[in-house]
Parts: sequence; structure tokens; C-alpha cells
Amino acid sequence: MCEYNSLIKIKEYGKVVVKLAKIMDNSGISRNKLSQLTGIKYSVIDRYYRSDNIERVDLDLLAKFCYVLDCNVSDILEYKLNF
Repeated sequence: MCEYNSLIKIKEYGKVVVKLAKIMDNSGISRNKLSQLTGIKYSVIDRYYRSDNIERVDLDLLAKFCYVLDCNVSDILEYKLNF
């Protein structure tokens, strides 16, 4: 029988970390330039860059980030159990 993790049993379930700033900094691309290349508003990119209270991730935005930055979703998002 397979046993699954249950949120009811535990209090700490980890979190997803947005690493867009690291990818952008390593690529030498600014928030303004990424905004120009993707058509995404600067304020939206800035929120992802600073990882400010992002509760829901827009998959279309992620696809645009990945295309322009030539990376994978796993380069931008990381699940951390212990933080």
C-alpha cells in the first residue's frame, strides 16, 4: 500500500521560491529590458524579481520568461521543504 504525505499531519510543508532575480542577474538582463522583450509590465516583472507576495504563478508569464532567458521553469521556480 502506498503512503502519501498529508498536510493534516504536518505543519511545515515547504514553499516554492522564485529565482527570477538570480537568472536575470546571471544573464545580465535588467527588469526594464525583460519588460521590453516580453511585453510584460515592469511592475509585474519587478514583483517576480523581488519575489513579493506571489501566491499564484501565471504559466504564460513563466513561458515568456523561459523563452527570453533561454531557461527552464525549474531554473525559475524551486520547491524547498526546509526554509
